[in-house]
Amino acid sequence: MYIQVSKSFSCQLSQFPGYPSINYERDACGVGFIARINKQSSHDIILRSLNALNCMEHRGGCGADSISGDGAGITTQIPWKLLFEDCSIPSTEDNRYYAVAMIFLDEKYLSNIKELFKWAIDDSNLELVSWRYVPVNSSVLGKQAKSYEPLILQCLVKSNTLLSDLLEKQLYITRKKIEQAVTQTNSEINQYFYICSFSTRIIVYKGMVQSQVLGQYYNDLSNPSYMSTFAMYHRRFSTNTMPKWSLAQPMRFMAHNGEINTLLGNLNWMKSKESLFNDESFGDMYNILSPITNVDNSDSANLDAVLELFVQSGKSPQEALMILIPEAYNNQPGLSKFPEIVDFYEYYSHLQEAWDGPALVVFSDGKIVGATLDRNGLRPARYIITNNGFISLSSETGVFLFNALDVIKKGRLGPGQMFAVDMLNNTILDNWFIKQTISNQFPYRKWLDKYSYSLNNEAYIEDFQVTSLEMMRLHTAFGYSNEDVELVIEHMASSAKEPTFCMGDDIPLAILARGNHLLYDYFKQRFAQVTNPAIDPLREELVMSLTTYLGAKGNLLQPNDYMAKSIKLNSPIINENELLKLYKSNFKIDTIKIFCKYVNSQDTFNTYILQVCQICLDSIIKGTEIIVLSDKVISLSLDEIVIPPLLITGAVHHYLINNNVRHKVSLIIETAQCWTTHHFACLIGYGASAICPYLAFTTVRQWWHTSKTQKFMLKGKLPQLTIQESQKNYRLAIEKGLLKILSKMGISLISSYHGAQIFEILGLGQDIVNLSFVGTTSRLHGMTLSELFNDSRLIYRLAFTEQLPKKLPNLGYIQYRPSAEYHINNPEMSKTVHKAVRNKDRNFYKKYTNLLNDRPPTNLRDLLTFQSTNESISIDTVESLDSILERFCTGGMSLGALSRETHETLAIAMNRIGGKSNSGEGGEDPIRFKAINDINETGVSISFNHLKGLKDNDIASSAIKQIASGRFGVTPEYLVNAKQLEIKIAQGAKPGEGGQLPGKKVSPYIAELRNCKPGVTLISPPPHHDIYSIEDLAQLIFDLHQINPLAKVSVKLVASIGIGTISAGVAKGNADIIQISGHDGGTGASPLSSIKHAGIPWELGLTEVHQTLVNNHLRDKVILRVDGGLKTGRDIILASLIGAEEFGFGTIAMIATGCIMARICHTNNCPVGVATQRQDLRNRYPGVASDLVNFFIFVAEEVRILLAELGYKTINEIIGSTSMLKYKYIQLSKTNYLKLDIILNNLNSSIIKFHEGVHSNGKVLDDILLKDQNVLNAIKSQVDIVKNINIINTDRCVGGRISGFIARQYGNYGFQGNLQFNFNGTAGQSFGTFICKGLYLNLVGEANDYVAKGMNGGEIIICPPQEQRGQAEKHVIIGNTCLYGATGGYLFASGQAGERFAVRNSAGQAVVEGVGDHACEYMTGGLIIILGSTGRNIGAGMTGGLAYFLDEDNTLLSKLNTEIVKAQRIATREGENQLKDMIELYEIKTKSNKARKLLDNWDEFLPYFWQIVPPSEEESPLTNVEYSQSKIIVY
Repeated sequence: MYIQVSKSFSCQLSQFPGYPSINYERDACGVGFIARINKQSSHDIILRSLNALNCMEHRGGCGADSISGDGAGITTQIPWKLLFEDCSIPSTEDNRYYAVAMIFLDEKYLSNIKELFKWAIDDSNLELVSWRYVPVNSSVLGKQAKSYEPLILQCLVKSNTLLSDLLEKQLYITRKKIEQAVTQTNSEINQYFYICSFSTRIIVYKGMVQSQVLGQYYNDLSNPSYMSTFAMYHRRFSTNTMPKWSLAQPMRFMAHNGEINTLLGNLNWMKSKESLFNDESFGDMYNILSPITNVDNSDSANLDAVLELFVQSGKSPQEALMILIPEAYNNQPGLSKFPEIVDFYEYYSHLQEAWDGPALVVFSDGKIVGATLDRNGLRPARYIITNNGFISLSSETGVFLFNALDVIKKGRLGPGQMFAVDMLNNTILDNWFIKQTISNQFPYRKWLDKYSYSLNNEAYIEDFQVTSLEMMRLHTAFGYSNEDVELVIEHMASSAKEPTFCMGDDIPLAILARGNHLLYDYFKQRFAQVTNPAIDPLREELVMSLTTYLGAKGNLLQPNDYMAKSIKLNSPIINENELLKLYKSNFKIDTIKIFCKYVNSQDTFNTYILQVCQICLDSIIKGTEIIVLSDKVISLSLDEIVIPPLLITGAVHHYLINNNVRHKVSLIIETAQCWTTHHFACLIGYGASAICPYLAFTTVRQWWHTSKTQKFMLKGKLPQLTIQESQKNYRLAIEKGLLKILSKMGISLISSYHGAQIFEILGLGQDIVNLSFVGTTSRLHGMTLSELFNDSRLIYRLAFTEQLPKKLPNLGYIQYRPSAEYHINNPEMSKTVHKAVRNKDRNFYKKYTNLLNDRPPTNLRDLLTFQSTNESISIDTVESLDSILERFCTGGMSLGALSRETHETLAIAMNRIGGKSNSGEGGEDPIRFKAINDINETGVSISFNHLKGLKDNDIASSAIKQIASGRFGVTPEYLVNAKQLEIKIAQGAKPGEGGQLPGKKVSPYIAELRNCKPGVTLISPPPHHDIYSIEDLAQLIFDLHQINPLAKVSVKLVASIGIGTISAGVAKGNADIIQISGHDGGTGASPLSSIKHAGIPWELGLTEVHQTLVNNHLRDKVILRVDGGLKTGRDIILASLIGAEEFGFGTIAMIATGCIMARICHTNNCPVGVATQRQDLRNRYPGVASDLVNFFIFVAEEVRILLAELGYKTINEIIGSTSMLKYKYIQLSKTNYLKLDIILNNLNSSIIKFHEGVHSNGKVLDDILLKDQNVLNAIKSQVDIVKNINIINTDRCVGGRISGFIARQYGNYGFQGNLQFNFNGTAGQSFGTFICKGLYLNLVGEANDYVAKGMNGGEIIICPPQEQRGQAEKHVIIGNTCLYGATGGYLFASGQAGERFAVRNSAGQAVVEGVGDHACEYMTGGLIIILGSTGRNIGAGMTGGLAYFLDEDNTLLSKLNTEIVKAQRIATREGENQLKDMIELYEIKTKSNKARKLLDNWDEFLPYFWQIVPPSEEESPLTNVEYSQSKIIVY
C-alpha cells in the first residue's frame, strides 16, 4: 500500500538527495515458524502459529491510534481445499498444476489490474482460472490501518504442462512482467499495488494489524479447511509508523528480524551484476527480471528479492542464504572438521559481498522451512523438537504449547548457524549437515587453488631521498597541515594507534569555515543506534575482517572454476612495494592519472572527470581487471590540478555501475591525499578496493629519519622502532581505525562496507552528489562543482609560492591557536564566563554572549535568526525563572571521567535551581541520595568536606541516572533514587563506540562505586548487549519503568540521517524523553576521527525528530531534549523554535565550574582538578555550586528577555514554531548555495499537549504480587514468605518492581526478610532483572533473554520439569545476555545459556551447564562456573573475577580470547574448594544430574576444569600457589 504522509513531510523527503527507503525505513520484530513432519496438513498448525504471534505481541509495535499494528502475517502452504471449494473447482483436480497470487490493490484500479494479469498470464502460456475476493473483517482494524486498507484479491492460475520448480520459475517471470507493466502503465496504480505471493506452494496473509487481529481480519484463517503442515509468522515493530501494508511481513520467501547495514552498497553491486544474469537460467527474460532490487524498497524486501532470484535460478534457500549472510568462518574451531564449508565461503566471498547486519531470517520456499542467524548472533532464536513431529523456532520460547514428556530437544541458533525442516522428506536438517551438503556440490578448494592467490605483505621502502623542499611542496599541494603530520601521522607511526582527543569539536563546519578543507571533511560517518547494534572491534574481532579481494566478479548463479580468479589482500591498505607486485600478477592492470589541466578560473572538474570515466570504461572493454587511479607524478606542475581522489573514485564507481560493468574491475587508488582513517573509509565507502597512500608512508619515513626522532628514541621518549616497524605501525593504526568505523555501524566486513556509502554529506551541492555520490544524503546543498574546483585550486597553488615555509602551517583544526581556525571554547570566552559567574556580573555575561553571537559562522544556528509578528510584552508577564530553569540539564559525565568534586558540584547546583544533573555511567555513592544537613557556618560539610560553598539541605544526588552499556554502579538503590533514568545509546563525541576508564583513574573510591578493583582498566562496551534492536530497547525501557515506575525514562541519541524514524520507534517503545545530541559534544577521551567525522549538527537531528513525531501523531508521547554546544539564551530560543522542550549543557557547565579547556581530560592531568582522579590536582578544584547556579540564572534571564521581545509568555508557546525562524544571510567563503530549507520550511507544529507524567507498563505480574497483603506484610515486617505462581512468556521483568519497592525502603542491603516465589512455566524476558537481597525466584520451566540482568542480590534458580531433567545439560534453558551487569546475587540454571553470558558481571555468582559465544565478556568481578559446552571468544575484555570451565572435549583453549586473561588448571586447594563448594550448592538448589555426576567422580573430573584468570586475580590464593595457605598444588 502506498505510504501516505503529509505534504510537508513529502516535500522534505524530495529535497534530500538519497533514498528515503534506506534512510527512513527501520524495523525489528518477533519471528518464527511451526512445522509438523510425518503428519497430514491440519488447521491446528494455523491456530498454533496465530497463538505464537499473540505470544510475541510485545515484540511488535502499534500506531498512534494504539490499535493499528505495524504489521503481522503468516506464510503457509496454499489451502487448496478451501480455495477449490470457494472457486467451484473440482476437488479431483491436481493442485500441483495450480498456483495462486495474493494481491493488494486500490479498488478503483481493479479493472486495470485484472487486464494486466490476464495479459501477462496469457503471455506466459498459463490459464487464468478464477478471481477470488479474500473475505475480511474490516471492523477490527484501527483507524490508521483502515484508512489505507487495500482491496485484497487472489488470482488462481493453472499450467497445463509445468509443475514444481519449473512452474515456480514461470510464475516468478510472470509476476515480474506484471510488476513491470504496472510500473510503466500508471505510477499511481503502482503506488497502491503489491503482490504478496505468487506461487504453487505457498501463500502469504499479512496486514497492518496487531497479532491477535490477524486471525480476526482474515476469515480464511479461522476456516477449518485452511490447512498446512507449516506456518512461518512475523510480528513487526517499525520505527516508521506511517502505514504501509506491503511492508508487513513475511515477504515472499522470508521473514526478517534485523537490519541490513550495508544496503546501499548491496544494491549498487546488485545493479552492476544484473547483466551477468542474462544466461541460460532465464533465457531471454533478463529485461523482464531487471531490476532485481529497488532503492525504494526496504532492506527486507530487497534481501527477499535477491533470495528469490537465487532460488528461482536453482539454488536452495539454504545455499542462497549461506552466500548472502555468511557466518564468521575464520578462526572458527567448529569448522576445523569441515574444511569444505570454509572453501565454500572463501569461493563466494569474492563474488558476493555479505548483506551485513543483525538478522534472524526465517525462510521457506514451500519445500523447506528454516532459519539462519547473522554472523554475530544478534537476534534470539530458540527452537523445540518434539517426538510427535512438531518443530517450533521463534524469537522467544514459550510461544508453542507442548507436553514436557514429548520434548526431544530444546536448542537455539548460535551466530551464523542454520536450522531447517525438509517438508518433502520429513526430516530435520541441522547446521553442519546443511552446510556440508551444500559445500560438497562443487570442488571449491580445487578451483581456489587453481585460480586465486594471496598478496603477501611486502617490505616497506626504507630509503628517504626526497628533499625537504620537495616534501613541503607535496604536503602543501595535497592539503597537509602541521597538525596532520605531527598529531596524526607521526602519532600513528610511533604508537600504532589513532590519536585520542577530548572536549568535542568546536570549530566551524567545513562548509562554514574560512580555512581550507579537503573534500573528505564534508562527509560525516553514520553509525548504529537502536535499530541495530554497534560491535566492539577489539574484543569481538573474530567476526571482523579487512580481507579484500581484487578481480572481476562472475555470475554466481552459475558457479565455475574460472570465477575463483582473484587476488586476496589481508587489508585494503597496501604499500608501494605491494602495488608493484600487483603489476607483476597475471591480472591485466591499467593506470590512469587523475590530474587535469588548469586553463582558467571558469573551469570545473566535470569535463575531466567524465574523460577519466570514459577511459576507465574503454579499458574495461579491452579486458582490464584492475584500474589504478593515481596522482603520483615525477614532479608537480603549476599548470595542472589534482582531481580530489574521493571525487574521482565516486564518479568512476557510479559511472561503471550505470554502464553495468562495475563488477568487472577493481579500483585501486594510489594517492598522496589520504592519511587519516576517515580518508580511507571514504574512499572504500565510495568504491575503492585498495589504497596505496604513498605520501603518508613517505611522511613516516621522513619522520623516522629526522635527528629529533632518533634522539627521542635514544632517550626513551619514543619507543625504539625500526623504519619498517614505524610504517607497519602506521598501517596498523589505520586498520584498527577502519575496523572501528565499520563496527560503529554494526558492519563486520570491509567487503560489505566497500561501496556502501554510509555517510551523510554536509555542504556539497547536488551537481557534485549526482556526479560522484549518488544516493548519499546532502540536505544542506552547498558547494558546487565549480566552487569545489576553485577551492581545490587554491590549496594546490599554495605549493608554488615563491618562498615555501620551512614548516607546514598549523591551521588550528585540532588544538586552539591564536590567529588560526576559530574555536568556540577559546580562552577569552572561558575567562569571561569565569568572571561573570564568580562575580555575578551581568556585564561580563553580556560580553560573553556578544563573543558568541558575533563569532564567525560556526554552527548551522549561526545562520538563523528569529522574529515574531507579535508585539513585545512586559517581562513581568513572562514565565518565571524557576519554570525555565527546570528545563535545564547537564550532560552525562561520569564520576571517573570527572573528579568527585566536579561531579557533586554539578549535582548540587542543578538541584538548587530545580534542574537536573546527569550521573553519567559511573554509579553514585548512596550518601548522595539524602539531603546534606551537617554544614557549618563556613559552608563545609563533615560528610562532604571536599566541597565548598554548601547550603543546608543541598542534595548531591543526580536527578538523571544513566544506564549505559557498562552498567557500572547500576543497582536497585541507584535506580529507585532517580527522577529520570537515561538509556545512553550513543554520545556525541563518539557515537557507536564504547570506551574505557584507564586504570590510573580507577581510584579505590571509583572502584567501590563500580564494583571492581582499584587500578584496573574498566572497559565500557559499545551499546549492544540488551539494546541491539528496537524491541530490545523497548524491553529495557519496560525494565526501568518496572523497577522505578515514578521515574521518566529517557533515551539518548546522536543526530544522524534517519534519526526521526528511530525516534518514532523509541516513542512507541514507551520512552518518556528523547534526547538529541549534536556531533560537536563530548567531554571525555575519544578517537580524533570520531570527534571530527561522526554525527551531524543537532539542528538537523532535532528538526527531523520533531517533524517525524508530529507527522506520526507521537509528539505528545515524549519530551524532546537537545544538547550539543548550547551556551546562551539565544541558543535556547532557537532550539525551542525547532522543537525542543528541555536543554542539556555539557562543556559550558564544566567551564562555569572552573574548567580552563586545557583539553587533556584523557591524561588524568587536569590542572584544575575538574577531570582527574589525582588527589593533588583535585585539591586545586576552584568550583562552587553557586557559580553554576549564577550561570544558569543568566541564561534563563536572557531567555525571558527574548521571549518578552518576541511577544510570548512561555517557552511552550514557541516550541516548533519554525515560521519564526529566518535565514540570516552571511557571506560564506566557500559557497553561495548553502540552504537551510530543511529547517526553515517545516510547517508549524499543532501540538495540543505536551507529554506529562510517566508512561506505564500496564498491569504486570509484580503488581498482582504487591497487592497481596501477605507479601506486603512480609516486606514491611522483614519476614519470610513463600508463594507459588504460574508464569508465561508475556510476564516480563518479573521481580523488578518488587525489588524497586524493597530498595526504596531498605536500600540494596538493608532488607532482612526472604521472599520466595516459586514459578512454573515459561518466564518472559528479563526474569529477575534488578532483583535485590531477600528475593528468591525459583522457576520450573525455562526463560528467555536477560535473566538476572543487573541483579544485585537474592537468588534465581531455574530447572526444567522433572520429566526433562535427565537431559538438562543438552537443552537450552535460558536465553541471551543473562547476568548482564550483575552486581551481586546467585543464578543457578540447570541447562544451557545463550550468547553473551555474564557480560560485565561485577559481583554475581552463577553456575550453568553450557554457554554460547562471548561468555564473561568485560567481566570485572564475581564467579562463573560453566559445566558444559561453550562458544567462542571467552573472557574477551575480562579484567576481574574468576571463571571455571569444564572442558571435557579439550576445545576451550581454541575458544579463549587471550588478550587479557589466561587459562590454567586448578592450582590451589582454595581454588578447588571454591569450585567444589559452588557446584555442591548448585546441585542442592537444582538437583542437577550433571552436578551430581561431577561430585560423585570429583577426582576424575577436576583435571578437566580450566580456571580463567585475569591479571587482577593473579596474586590470589584462589589462583596462585605462592599465596595459598595450604601450599599444596592439587596435582
